[in-house]
Amino acid sequence: MSAAGEIAGSIDVPRPAEEVWPLIADVTAMARLSPECRAMEWLDGATGPAVGVRFRGRNRRGPLRWQTTATVTACEPGRRFAFRVQAGPLQVAEWAYELTPTAEGCRVRESTVDRRGRLLRWGTYPAMPDRAGINRRGIEETLARLRAAALGDRT
Repeated sequence: MSAAGEIAGSIDVPRPAEEVWPLIADVTAMARLSPECRAMEWLDGATGPAVGVRFRGRNRRGPLRWQTTATVTACEPGRRFAFRVQAGPLQVAEWAYELTPTAEGCRVRESTVDRRGRLLRWGTYPAMPDRAGINRRGIEETLARLRAAALGDRT
């Protein structure tokens, strides 16, 4: 089932979900997977994922740089990892990764729902007029990098 306005993609990875999930849930390593994320760090003394745990993301797209704070909303090892993103008090997005076993390993589905209000959409439009397209391409690139990392390609 998909939410209204959801953007999603999936990729098959010939590794068990239990091996792939830690690559997703270790947000401190996300910079090597995401084309937009530059660094992430756990907040409030957290050292790993759990529902309610927060982390900070530092992002960049071209000359635009920004920080967000995310809160983990789902943390089911081998199955699902999701978080809600805010910029200060403003809602930005929801992201989710779902892993489904397949005969050869697992299928990873990455999805996002844009939660920016009118003011934030208007403010970011000049730098990112096609945020949906950027997210779609970013999901494709992130999933390809995730597959390569799961297969041991660290380049």
